[in-house]
Amino acid sequence: MGKLIKNHWARLIVLTAATYQVAAALEGFFWPKVFWDFLTTNLDGAVRPIPVLQIINLLLGILCLAWEYPLPWLAGTAMHRSIEARLVVYPVCSLSALLLYQGTNPGIYYLVGMGVYFWAFSQGEIVCPLPWALPRPIRVSKA
Repeated sequence: MGKLIKNHWARLIVLTAATYQVAAALEGFFWPKVFWDFLTTNLDGAVRPIPVLQIINLLLGILCLAWEYPLPWLAGTAMHRSIEARLVVYPVCSLSALLLYQGTNPGIYYLVGMGVYFWAFSQGEIVCPLPWALPRPIRVSKA
């Protein structure tokens, strides 16, 4: 059996979360609701009359899709290969998704993806410049 490449697994989880976040943002335009409205109505201004939270979720979802798939002009850049940058950006994506009623599931998926990315980072994995490529083993020559 092969070795689990955790950053590939995390990428699939985050791709699922980003796709679901875009769908939740689009649904939020038609049925605006904040998830925490049972506790307070202070956040209702974020979804109506101007759909600020939905627009933020839509933009962050598209950004994460472009980052994880990735777009050809983004593949191989330092931003694409950085697990640390993902661990900084994805909490913001998760928070914005968790605020929207329709986005609670993608918010949880982002949290799981961040956990797997942190696991990969702590074990020293790297994100390859080419998407979905396998990291090349380091060969040590015997002298």
